[in-house]
Amino acid sequence: MVLIVMGVTGSGKTTVGTLLAQKLRWQFADADDFHPSTNIAKMRSGAPLDDSDRAPWLAALRQAIQNWNESGQNVVLACSALKRSYREELRAGPVRFVYLKGTRELILSRLRSRHGHFASEAILNGQFADLEEPESERLTTQASEPDDTITVEVNKTPGDIASEIMEKLKLRETGVS
Repeated sequence: MVLIVMGVTGSGKTTVGTLLAQKLRWQFADADDFHPSTNIAKMRSGAPLDDSDRAPWLAALRQAIQNWNESGQNVVLACSALKRSYREELRAGPVRFVYLKGTRELILSRLRSRHGHFASEAILNGQFADLEEPESERLTTQASEPDDTITVEVNKTPGDIASEIMEKLKLRETGVS
């Protein structure tokens, strides 16, 4: 199974995803590693990506998810997956989504204290503009997403968030905490 930890930049996808993978003894992957260098350069300059920028990235992620599923690997993937169409593209076999939800103010405060990551607060507004929250789609559209997404508020410690995810998905810790 592939567990996709999703949300805007600064929501804790990598931190929580890494911790979750350690606890479960699953492989961890970061979707940022699948971006072509042109996308990284664009984001570092503070420019948001558009759908044409994301298309090859999503295709590479879908292929990786298919490969993981075909080989029976359990993987935690940190990936923004902001739009419903992106999540549809990533549904390549057994996939579950965990939406890390937080207020703009909380996430902005986290970004301001973060150093060394290509994403900055300059792209945060664009990410919130692009974000199509899974539960709001379920409430407002008849053709809602499959029931493969849980939502976890990020106003807790990473350990508490990881524990809540495991509890909601009925996953047991097998690794180190």
